[in-house]
Amino acid sequence: MFDGFWENVLRYFRYFITTLLGVLLNAFAPLAPLFKRPVTSIAVLGFFAGALVFITLTLRAMLGLSTI
Repeated sequence: MFDGFWENVLRYFRYFITTLLGVLLNAFAPLAPLFKRPVTSIAVLGFFAGALVFITLTLRAMLGLSTI
């Protein structure tokens, strides 16, 4: 009944990892040319940092965690 159970579990885990890597590579591949110039790379990094701060503050406010 459980013949090859862990092999099957590992197969699904590898499938999940490869799918996740494929999605990330396809999502960030169009941004690669923007990192060739310093001005656009700073702008892209600033956008990502701002988005991360925005999401963090929004979730903290929604969950009622300690205010800043």
